[in-house]
Amino acid sequence: MQELGIKPADASVEDLGIEEGKAHWNLPPEQLAARALNEGQVALASNGAVTVNTGEFTGRSPKDKFTVKDELTTDAVWWNNFNIPFSPANFDRLYAKMIAYFNGKEFYVRDVYACADPRYRMNLRVITEYAWSNLFVHNMFLRPWERELKTFSAEWHVLNAPGFHADPATDGTRQHNFSIIDFKRKIILIGGSGYTGEIKKGVFTALNFILPHQKNVLSMHCSANTGKSGDTAIFFGLSGTGKTTLSADPDRKLIGDDEHGWTPDNVIFNFEGGCYAKTIDLDEEREPEIFHAIRSGALLENICFKPGTTDVDYTNCSKTENTRVSYPIHHIPNIAVPSLGLNPKNIFFLTCDAYGVLPPISKLTPGQAAFHFISGYTAKVAGTEEGVTEPTMTFSACFGAPFMPLHPTVYAGMLSAKMQEAGVTVWLVNTGWSGGAYGVGKRMSLKVTRALITAALNGALHTVDYKTHDVFGVAYPVSCPQVPSELLDPRNTWTDKEAYDQKANFLAESFLKNFEKFSSSASEEILMGAPQIKVHA
Repeated sequence: MQELGIKPADASVEDLGIEEGKAHWNLPPEQLAARALNEGQVALASNGAVTVNTGEFTGRSPKDKFTVKDELTTDAVWWNNFNIPFSPANFDRLYAKMIAYFNGKEFYVRDVYACADPRYRMNLRVITEYAWSNLFVHNMFLRPWERELKTFSAEWHVLNAPGFHADPATDGTRQHNFSIIDFKRKIILIGGSGYTGEIKKGVFTALNFILPHQKNVLSMHCSANTGKSGDTAIFFGLSGTGKTTLSADPDRKLIGDDEHGWTPDNVIFNFEGGCYAKTIDLDEEREPEIFHAIRSGALLENICFKPGTTDVDYTNCSKTENTRVSYPIHHIPNIAVPSLGLNPKNIFFLTCDAYGVLPPISKLTPGQAAFHFISGYTAKVAGTEEGVTEPTMTFSACFGAPFMPLHPTVYAGMLSAKMQEAGVTVWLVNTGWSGGAYGVGKRMSLKVTRALITAALNGALHTVDYKTHDVFGVAYPVSCPQVPSELLDPRNTWTDKEAYDQKANFLAESFLKNFEKFSSSASEEILMGAPQIKVHA
């Protein structure tokens, strides 16, 4: 075995079974970019970022995500469409095939860790087939100092081989691509897909089992930032709802853009060391922090260039709506160091309402907060998952069901207890449509959403009058600084008020139908937070 780069003492991939080949250990990002360029795998954009086409898959494939079912997971995991059981025997066979695939090849090893709070740190060793995948890992996870690498010991291993295809007939997979977690062996296998988000979400899924189930730490699919007074704000939401954009606030320090933990002593900590932002329609004026973070060291996925140039055309979605960029968090100028926050005071549930029913912002009671957290309503934005071509209604429990191995009530119960203990205010923010449903109305202005969130954070919304929504029962403000008052009541933005009432009832019925599977274990307070169908005269 030929081994190059910074290799920890006593570390070896031979322990995994890879005994032949050429291993590049912990190469710096500029070397990874140079190797990927020399091998013709990537191109270089005029802004200095490396660009790659991830191939067949440009989004996650949740139907091909599996969890090994054994004595550790049988009774703990909530087995469903996202937590699909995989037998230990099939895992062993597939693991052996992947090891054989790596043997004799040139590949890349990266030692990183997850969880910025050292009390919960998880050391990861990620073996990737391609240099650009290794660059993604460097960008997205927490990077040990060089002195730490000398004694680095891996707790978890991730094997990532886009070029390796499973055989569904013999391997137990649905098709040739797969992402499989084995909690007992502490190994994640990812094959057949070049989409780098599978690596990120595989580790997130592992933490969503380990932290709540074994460490009494609430894991959250959210972004977070902290203000000058030391208050922390948390932004829950699925991909495409604005977590990354809205948490990158020039007046507040960014803790992280996607995955966090909430400890028993009220510390909010980032799982990651980077950001993975959508770039479709990215504009320097509207999102300057993200725009300027895309430079040397960043990895752009599935973008297109303007004709005859290497300038990125962020409006071009011919490959996918889910164009992405990964970059280290220090590419954002205003960040919390370390990536920790205290004193959580405001929680925002971001929902992309494709029906134009929900107010731009509303304040939730504790019961409503629990109901909406368990419901996790939004619209899947085009391109985020394979096969999604336009906004589609979805209910994703805890705003992250595809990555949550435990039953939603576990996360909801922990969140409810922490909200009451910390005395936070919970807001529901609609970053979706106004003035009509998708195809008729318009997407909510980012400028308006920013103004609403700023007003909530600085206390301006604590001194205004509120109205109660007829169907959803949430309280929405009648005025807000720098926001036209006519936008705050969603019904008033519709030309056809009768059509709005019908759509509001339709959405409420969808909420109630979705919640039926949780109602037996929900408290009276949570049930009171549900919408009420409006009977028209």
